[in-house]
Order: sequence, then C-alpha cells, then structure tokens
Amino acid sequence: MKKEYWIILIVYIAMQLSSLFGIPLVMFTADLIGYNPENMQILAVACWLVISFTITLIITLVLLKPEMKMGLAQRDAPSTASAAGWAVGGIFLALIAQATAASIENMIGIEMGSENTQQIIRIIEASPIVILISSVVGPILEEIVFRKVIFGSLYKRFNFFLSALISSVIFALAHFEPEHILLYSAMGFTFAFLYVKTKRIIVPIFAHVAMNTLVAVIQLNQDSLEKWMKEMENVQSFIGLITG
Repeated sequence: MKKEYWIILIVYIAMQLSSLFGIPLVMFTADLIGYNPENMQILAVACWLVISFTITLIITLVLLKPEMKMGLAQRDAPSTASAAGWAVGGIFLALIAQATAASIENMIGIEMGSENTQQIIRIIEASPIVILISSVVGPILEEIVFRKVIFGSLYKRFNFFLSALISSVIFALAHFEPEHILLYSAMGFTFAFLYVKTKRIIVPIFAHVAMNTLVAVIQLNQDSLEKWMKEMENVQSFIGLITG
C-alpha cells in the first residue's frame, strides 16, 4: 500500500476517535464565551462533525493530489457517458441492495431501522449544515477510504469477491452497528462493483452521495410524506367510489 494511503487511513481513524476530546473542547469553548449550555451537547456534536470531517477531507485530497493530476480514471476506463450512466444506475443498484439486505435482516429477526441514521437526522434538525457532512463530505471520504484505499489495495492481490467482502465488512463495522452488518456490506459490495466496472472512484462517490441525500430528505420530511400518502389514498378511494 502506498505511503499516502496509510496516512489517509490513520487520519480517518483519528477523525473517528477525535470526538472523544473534540466535543468536550467545543462545549468548554462555548462555556467560556458565555454560550447557553442548554441543548449544547447536540450542537457541539454537530460543530465537531463539521470541523473534523472537513479537515480530514482536505488532508485526504491534498495527499491524493499527485494521483488526481495523473487523471481521475485509468486509461482503459469506460467513456464518460458510460460512467455517467453507471453513476445514475448505481443509485438504484444501491437502493435495491439496501432493500434486499433489509428484508433479509427482517426475516431473521433483526429490527428494521438504523439508530445511526436517526441520530444523524436529529443532529441535522438541530444544525442543518450537518447535512453537507452526511450527504456529501462523509460519502466522499468513505469511498476514498473503503473503496479506493482498502478495496483497491486488496483487489491488486485478491479476486473481486474476497476484496469486496473484506472491505465491505470493515465498512459495515465502521458504522458501529454490527447488527446491520449485512445491510452495510451489501452497499459496500455495490459501490465496489461500480468502482471496478467503471475504474472511476467518482462513480461510487456520486451514487453514495445521491443515496445518502435521498435518505436524509425522506427522513427529514417523513411526516409530510406520510400525510401526502394518506391524501393520495383518500383521492384514490374517492375516485374508486365515482368510477364504481
């Protein structure tokens, strides 16, 4: 593995652990400047998420700058039009993989729903800027770390299945929800497939960003969507009565 890749991994792990001192630091600073401590806990989390993820992304992009100068894709990569098609199609592939894995988890008795997702939604509701982290910065970092660095390095030595399996399980465990290891692994396999198929890391990045954004929008507007669905059901019932 390249030296730059090792540094990226170390920085990413440090970012994941940094909340242990980062959040208390933000709360201490807020207290010094006279900020009302009530409800500061969730705002401190939001603030540190923005700071830590942004710094980590900047460091990662700086370390990858030499590779970026050489080109975003390999010489034998598919055309831009083909890659764009896979990027859009990848959104649906990821959603199908997620839905399938969720159904399997439900069949074996694992409760549906992600506490991690719900926690992120609560943070976004308190500080909307965090949606940029969960929907853009986070997915970019995850694709670079888990697909380009970990999967890419493994794929040079092993076959696709083994490389995708190892990197996807690590990806799943990194979300700290071991009960949903199948769900996250299914998504990891999908993004790894998109990376291999197109040889462009921007493709799984696009699919991952779009999927996270879609999930966030749905979660944040869940009440409105449920109300709309009920209204549609009433309209359909009314139409049924007229046509019947």
